[in-house]
Amino acid sequence: MLAILSPKSSVTILEADSLSRVPWLKHGFSTRVGGCSKIYGGNALNLGFTKPDSRAAVERNRVAFLRQLGATDGKKLWPLVTLRQIHSDLIHCVSKPPAAPLTGDGLITDTPRLLLGIQAADCLPVILVDTRNRAVGVFHAGWRGTLKRIVEKGLGQMCRQFATRARDIQVAIGPGIRSCCYEVGPEVREKFESQFPYAADLFHEVKESDPVREKYPLLFMSARPPGHSELPKKIFLDLAEANRRQLIAAGVSAKTICISPLCTACHTDLLFSHRAEKGNTGRMLGVAGILG
Repeated sequence: MLAILSPKSSVTILEADSLSRVPWLKHGFSTRVGGCSKIYGGNALNLGFTKPDSRAAVERNRVAFLRQLGATDGKKLWPLVTLRQIHSDLIHCVSKPPAAPLTGDGLITDTPRLLLGIQAADCLPVILVDTRNRAVGVFHAGWRGTLKRIVEKGLGQMCRQFATRARDIQVAIGPGIRSCCYEVGPEVREKFESQFPYAADLFHEVKESDPVREKYPLLFMSARPPGHSELPKKIFLDLAEANRRQLIAAGVSAKTICISPLCTACHTDLLFSHRAEKGNTGRMLGVAGILG
């Protein structure tokens, strides 16, 4: 479950209950509440350098977010490392702010006072925390990244770089589009079925409804059996469950995986949603860093 960090502040941040008990960790998932971006309605906390928003507004939003998170040494903010995300399985191990922008969808570190950030507006921000070796990873998991096993590979990278053990991992999966709203095409289901033995558990179907057809069924009768055409079924993917099952298969205990129940498409008053807002939306951040 997620709790609101400092709810009295205008900048609203969500944190995972399980991770909040790790004394050396700073983490959080931003919302759209409490910023200065006007382009997305009200005072939005857009933390991504999107084309419609001004760079100055985003930079002010990021400063406000970092201060509210407590990622500071006195008045000095921790460096924030983000990525040019491309729905890949590329993961970078960083120990300092990079000289040039990084491209990929995962970041890991064991360096204190360095904040790693993943941008999202429907895709899942996933945080992995090695509670024994004081290491963290953040990952961007849309359906493409999930299909490429981004979180599983991220855990593998942490094992190689920091001697992480799966049994020492705590996980927080932040707000994202949930199975109630995440409609996908049959080709997506086919791709998952080719990769994961549990793929059938990740999808559900809903028969489309047509009020006119239901009221006047004779209008839609045909000469071919069964006498009428069937409406197509909509296919929905449970992206959070897909990543949960992937982590469990990699050795992470189900008890250590915290999943936000919030659907970005259902809660556009609190969260940005690329799909619900038809692409005209800001970006949130899921972040993690080590106090030292």
